[in-house]
Amino acid sequence: MKKIVSVQDVSCYGKCSLTVALPVVSAMGVETAIIPTAVLSTHTQFSRFTFRDLTDEIEPIATHWKEEKLHFDALYTGYLGSSRQISLMRDFFRDFGEGTLKFVDPAMGDGGKLYVGFTPAFAHEMATLCAVADVIVPNVTEAAFMLDEPYLDDGEYDEAYIQNLLRKLTALGAKIAILTGVTFDGKKIGAYGLDSESGEFFSYFNDRVPVKFHGTGDVFSSACVGALVNGLSLADSIALAADFTRESIVKTLADPDGASWYGVNFEEAIPMLLDRLKK
Repeated sequence: MKKIVSVQDVSCYGKCSLTVALPVVSAMGVETAIIPTAVLSTHTQFSRFTFRDLTDEIEPIATHWKEEKLHFDALYTGYLGSSRQISLMRDFFRDFGEGTLKFVDPAMGDGGKLYVGFTPAFAHEMATLCAVADVIVPNVTEAAFMLDEPYLDDGEYDEAYIQNLLRKLTALGAKIAILTGVTFDGKKIGAYGLDSESGEFFSYFNDRVPVKFHGTGDVFSSACVGALVNGLSLADSIALAADFTRESIVKTLADPDGASWYGVNFEEAIPMLLDRLKK
């Protein structure tokens, strides 16, 4: 059985980070080890929440795993809460990354703003982790902050702007950069990427649902890394992840109790995900 390790926080209630990554990747038939970077009572879209930083546990876990001579087929990082955690992940990639897919979702902002607690200096530090990754999946906001580029909102940027960001992202060192949430006409939305080895741009778009949901980036990333580890091509992995994310949104819209700030009903879309994976 293939194995990955996912490194990000645990929100005990709410749909994001490890509470998305663990069930999605496991459902795809991939054993999922975890390194929790923090434990929160709920995700941060609630009015208040408890928070326990677990940074000091990361290095002892990695040391024990090295002693056990563990190996993973992919290393998948999501939300990291501090520059020190980023530094620890660079060390983790060095120690466990040989012959292993290194997948980074630099979750730190959206809509032209960084999340609360993050700074431009943190974004620059995140760029150093992206530099040693095989695949990175930032949104436009995260890419702009990592590169010190001006942020342009939906409807303001064109294809040349997106391609410029992708060239600069791969120039950091990432082999493949994929920008998520890209739209040129407001009607279609999807992923637009660059493979630095071939020099080829690629994209995949779906009809846009005019609602933003919390946690959809985690849904996309988890499905994408799960598909790659299952042996799907990059193009097929992106398409599957994008379609699964959209299906999760559609299921949520059909739920009278669904709420955009809470997350998406990805659980109801898992049958579709597995059906596509089998094909």
